[in-house]
Amino acid sequence: MSARTRDRRVYLGSHPVLFSVLAASRGRAARRLGGTVVVHDQAGFTAGLTRIPLDRTAEGTTGGAANRLAGGDGLLFDQHGDDHRRARRGAADSLGAAAVARLRPVWTEILDRGLKPLADGDTVDLVPLAAELAGTTTAALLGVAADGVELATAARAAAGAAARAHLPGLARPGAARRARAATDRLSALVAPDGGPDAGRATMLAVAAITTTVAALPRCAAWAADADLWGYAGSPALVDELLRVTAPSPLLPRVAAAPGVLPGGCPVRAGDRMLLVARHAVGAHHLDPDPVSPVPPRIAHLVFGAGPHACPGARLARAQLADLLLALAPLRPVVVRARVDRRAALPGWRSLVVRAS
Repeated sequence: MSARTRDRRVYLGSHPVLFSVLAASRGRAARRLGGTVVVHDQAGFTAGLTRIPLDRTAEGTTGGAANRLAGGDGLLFDQHGDDHRRARRGAADSLGAAAVARLRPVWTEILDRGLKPLADGDTVDLVPLAAELAGTTTAALLGVAADGVELATAARAAAGAAARAHLPGLARPGAARRARAATDRLSALVAPDGGPDAGRATMLAVAAITTTVAALPRCAAWAADADLWGYAGSPALVDELLRVTAPSPLLPRVAAAPGVLPGGCPVRAGDRMLLVARHAVGAHHLDPDPVSPVPPRIAHLVFGAGPHACPGARLARAQLADLLLALAPLRPVVVRARVDRRAALPGWRSLVVRAS
């Protein structure tokens, strides 16, 4: 099976209606569907994050979901102006080079232990390994004593429940109640005593864990199917795999004021914008090429843009780089893959590999 064919199963298996609609509408850079503007191209995606004023707490947006889940304190997702900039700067500092150096021994120990069966001729499921890595690293980042696997399970459940409350076409009766209960379980792990930072810890756990569990197995599967192990030491391979997998492929936003996207598409106040990161970076048609990668300014759009860029990008790249380097000597192949149909982000429920 080709790498692209396998990875396409993730989208069609997890959110088939949503991604079929997005694929059908990508013939134009921006397309209006009633009160929704679907934005596919790089210029429009960037403008939607940096030039169109955004309602940070509107229903049907990431910020709105974060605001509900964090008990009215969505922090990085729903703040405005100087408060937003200060919060993001603080998050970026806590996730910078010093944090990577401090946390790297945490995840490398898990990789060494978790991948050892491959060298012994056994199979390894990369999804629970990624979940343990993400949960344990996040616990260390937040300075809490929670078990990594338990923390990852709680964060993924909270994110999945929240997705059904804010992604188009996925709302279900009782979704808000289930999301609240799942978030309460997560909050009890990351902030058992409550306090002013409980909301921040909850949202960081959700963001860090869900993106890591979605990204690492998908990137490994693509590297295996396309036999990219010879480039495992290349930073370009890391950027290219994150580009084509686009762990957060869709950013739902709501315009707070009117504006115009590049190409002349008008946006009205109150319009919902679906910013399709996957299409903006060419993930739907450009395979990863570590020899001739796309420019970083395009590849890095999978982490957002401007004041809305993900502060955890450095950490994500470091974790993927170490996973690829650990797998490369064994040149694993995929022997079994199952799509996760309940996850917030497109990903695998199980991805079993064997050394070749």
